[in-house]
Amino acid sequence: MKDQQASYPQLRFKGFTDPWEERKLSSISERVTRKSKNNESTLPLTISAQDGLVDQNDFFNKQVASRDVTGYFLVKNGEFAYNKSYSNGYPWGAIKRLDKYDMGVLSTLYIVFRPTKINSQFLVSYYDTTRWYREVSKNAAEGARNHGLLNIAPTDFFNTLLVVTKIVDEQQKIGSFFKQLDDTITLHQRKLEKLQELKKGYLQKMFC
Repeated sequence: MKDQQASYPQLRFKGFTDPWEERKLSSISERVTRKSKNNESTLPLTISAQDGLVDQNDFFNKQVASRDVTGYFLVKNGEFAYNKSYSNGYPWGAIKRLDKYDMGVLSTLYIVFRPTKINSQFLVSYYDTTRWYREVSKNAAEGARNHGLLNIAPTDFFNTLLVVTKIVDEQQKIGSFFKQLDDTITLHQRKLEKLQELKKGYLQKMFC
């Protein structure tokens, strides 16, 4: 049983008072296992914990995926993928939604799913927290690390419990709020990068 604190978040939007409830991931989403049999896409994707699902060529400065991607999962915009690789700051891997491209291909080492009975943007925000770590850690096999991968079967992954609001309007408000914050952060990062380039240019010209 979850505790009272988990049922009633400390911070709520005005007008929402219903307790949050436990839901199995399998009850609010469905697994995606379609393959890129006809080469609908040959864009190899990888998950960056910071940047989400990105072009593998850009991320690694080389293509790591096999040239033949017909055996890879075909992932479409709006679908989620779980990267079971752990890294610094991400001990249980990362779960991200495909936003940057219409579709791409992913290794079958990933677990791919689409939301069915939950607001997609709310789910993005949920998986930006560390709240889901405990459930994954409970369902991962004992001593579960092999060559940088967590040993968790898809069935166990979809049995993980999420504590969520059943109120659609509350899901939508939370998702939109964090989306706006993300957009603002991205905007400021771009401004910062431009200022850094400007500074670099000035330094080169003034101290040449």
